[in-house]
Amino acid sequence: MWIADGWKDYEVIDTASGEKLERWGKYLLVRPDPQVIWDTEKTNKGWKKMNGHYHRSAKGGGEWEFFDLPQQWTIGYKGLTFNLKPFNFKHTGLFPEQAANWDWFGEKIESAKRPIKVLNLFAYTGGATLAAAKAGAEVTHVDASKGMVSWAKENAVSSGLGNASIRWIVDDCVKFVEREIRRGSQYDAIIMDPPSYGRGPKGEIWKIEDAIYPLIKLCARLLSNNPLFFLVNSYTTGLAPAVLTYMLATQLKGLKGHVESQEVGLPVTETGLILPCGASGRWESDL
Repeated sequence: MWIADGWKDYEVIDTASGEKLERWGKYLLVRPDPQVIWDTEKTNKGWKKMNGHYHRSAKGGGEWEFFDLPQQWTIGYKGLTFNLKPFNFKHTGLFPEQAANWDWFGEKIESAKRPIKVLNLFAYTGGATLAAAKAGAEVTHVDASKGMVSWAKENAVSSGLGNASIRWIVDDCVKFVEREIRRGSQYDAIIMDPPSYGRGPKGEIWKIEDAIYPLIKLCARLLSNNPLFFLVNSYTTGLAPAVLTYMLATQLKGLKGHVESQEVGLPVTETGLILPCGASGRWESDL
């Protein structure tokens, strides 16, 4: 398992009864987590001193209950600054476990000692975009949500990367990739963090089990003659690490590199356990 254990402004304090107690900067949040199926005693005092609690509804969805929580605040990670705000379906605008991947590809970009062009698909609020840009890459950031792209731009400015070489694109990811193929565009690295289910700006339906492999196949055509890495993230339980490995290895078999896929996780302070948070597949060049 790849563990995101480099955080100072974030931690999973405890987990129990389908929920996790987290510290985001100086604020404590309690949010549901489908992986937490154990029913252990909630002894940490943070469970009773939370600043926000997301209650899941039996009918689907849910709502926040706030206790002295600002509408927006920031946390940092190794020189990056992220603006947080709780919004629909329990999210805060950041997936901290992805820091394990930021560290990995950031080091690869810096060590390449050459210009690296990165395509970040389903780029959300820009965590991976900013990590790649900070490492020196030229990044194309693509997301179907105008609001998410605006949020990512805010994070770039807060991180001192407002003038970095980042191209911001609001578009359906599949259609953008198809156009880039027609244009003859090429990238040295590709990152994709697709949702399990979603809709594009014009109502296009995305279902990961049906769409992920065809998209990997398309993206393989965008790789340069000297690609550096290809990263695929999944939060869908049906896509095990071995499936990610097979998809990447099948499409990139003609390249000199290797694939490794593992679960991604966050350490839990109270118990010493690691909370699983999805999986990642990484192809990297052997050159």
